[in-house]
Amino acid sequence: MTRTKLLLAAAAAGGLLSGCIVVPAHHVHGGAYVAPAPAVVVVDAPPPPPYAEMVPVVPYPGAVWIGGYWGWSGGRHTWVPGYYERPRPGYRYEPHRWESQGGRWHLRVGGWIRM
Repeated sequence: MTRTKLLLAAAAAGGLLSGCIVVPAHHVHGGAYVAPAPAVVVVDAPPPPPYAEMVPVVPYPGAVWIGGYWGWSGGRHTWVPGYYERPRPGYRYEPHRWESQGGRWHLRVGGWIRM
C-alpha cells in the first residue's frame, strides 16, 4: 500500500470512529435496560451518607428518575450520578444499595425487575 493510500485509509478510519459514542454501562438512554450483574463488590468501608442530588427537569413525559448511588472504584466509594430513563411496562426499578453482613459491606446491584 502506498503512503498516500495508507494516509487516506487512516483518515477514513478516524472519521468512522469519530461517530462512536460510549455510553456508561448503567445507562442506555431511552432503551429497555436491565442492569448487568458486576463482579461481587464486598468492602470493609461503609458507604458515605446519602448524597443529595439535584434532579434535573424531566426531559420528556413519563421519564423515570433513576437515583444515583455510592459505587466502588479505585479502592474507594465514588458517586455514580442518577439519570432519566424510559419506563418499562410491567417492571419496577430496584435501586442499588449497600448492605452490612458480617462486618463487611456488600453492594447489591439494582435494575429493572419484573412485577
